[in-house]
Amino acid sequence: MPPKNIVFEDFNVGDVFESPSTDPMTAEKIRAFAELTGDKNRLHIDEEYAKKTPFGQRIAHGLFGVSLAAGLMHDMGIVEETVMAFRGLEWTFKNPALIGDTLSFRMEVKSTKAVRTGGGLVVFASKISKQDGKTLQSGIWKLIIKGRDQ
Repeated sequence: MPPKNIVFEDFNVGDVFESPSTDPMTAEKIRAFAELTGDKNRLHIDEEYAKKTPFGQRIAHGLFGVSLAAGLMHDMGIVEETVMAFRGLEWTFKNPALIGDTLSFRMEVKSTKAVRTGGGLVVFASKISKQDGKTLQSGIWKLIIKGRDQ
């Protein structure tokens, strides 16, 4: 298990954090995300329609993957109580998450920069993968992390 509640000063370039896998993706979870967000694109919720697409089946929303990754980061506990702000992301969607897939999240520290108010910006190269190791989504996450004395 990774350390809990890491403060800014303890992040080092090259540090890697990996989550355990999620429970399998289900049609019910996809439907719930569609209801919550209002994104009811038929590709996600209509099995007959989705069969006629290049995917051949329903796929999870891409932003559902990003949301799950945020939850996985929280579950790892590395910044559960030390993250102060999500500053941004640069993100690429490469492959879909399908019903039955389990997802995991990997974060590698690419840079750190102290801020004058204490703590600092930590930039992570991040990726969401499925059970066979295939990358589904990847990019950069930027978080402001509390300092030791905050």
